[in-house]
Amino acid sequence: MHRALQSMLILTVLAVVPAAQTTTLKTIPAPPDVGAPPADAAKTASGLATKVLTPGSGKDHPTKDDLVTVHYTGWKTDGTMFDSSVSKGKPAMFPVARVIPGFSEGIQLMVAGEKRRLWIPEALAYKGAREPKGMLVFDVELVSVLNLSAPPDVKAPPADAKRTASGLAYKVLKPGINARRPTAASTVTVHYTGWTTDGKMFDSSLTRGEPTTFPLNGVIKGWTEGLQLMATGEKTRFWIPQELAYKGESAPYGTLVFDVELIKFE
Repeated sequence: MHRALQSMLILTVLAVVPAAQTTTLKTIPAPPDVGAPPADAAKTASGLATKVLTPGSGKDHPTKDDLVTVHYTGWKTDGTMFDSSVSKGKPAMFPVARVIPGFSEGIQLMVAGEKRRLWIPEALAYKGAREPKGMLVFDVELVSVLNLSAPPDVKAPPADAKRTASGLAYKVLKPGINARRPTAASTVTVHYTGWTTDGKMFDSSLTRGEPTTFPLNGVIKGWTEGLQLMATGEKTRFWIPQELAYKGESAPYGTLVFDVELIKFE
């Protein structure tokens, strides 16, 4: 966390699913219907065609605000594979709203554990502006869903939130496992998600798939103060007024709301 060190990391917009190729991947053969959707494929109003290959065990569908973990393989309609998390041996994690429209729409039709084939027309992919061009076909397995939508009390601290003399408000969501607390000189490792009070998420370590480590005396004042109130394993929601954040000098402006889990400190 470098600029919530100085300013919170802003999410990298994932323009592509898949990621750019840097290594040669083991080729996964294209399905027999890669050239066009079969008659039993379902079509949406946008032109996306899909077919469930394996039903899922989950009940909830992802929303555009969620973070999903998926395994996928993508082919062009001539059967050329252009990317595959399966070949890489590691599932991909990304925010649903940060991928090509057809992939985003298709994911929102699925439940955890489901495997589905997507035929994404060029208008819902890269619009002919870059490779791969034309219709794209993906086999997608939805591994898991993590909800990152703003909490219901994002606009203002609730009545049961505690306040410090500085104006920082906070509420413990999950208690920690001991009584020790970091100091301003500590180095902490955390998972966090941050929203503005209009509900817009502007950063999250969860979208990067790994916690963030930083010196506590190198972040915004609200973080330096707030983390010293936490115990290892604790999860707390903070409402940080602008004067304890970026003081109106840079974005994100206004009060910032963070859910923070303290994993460890030293």
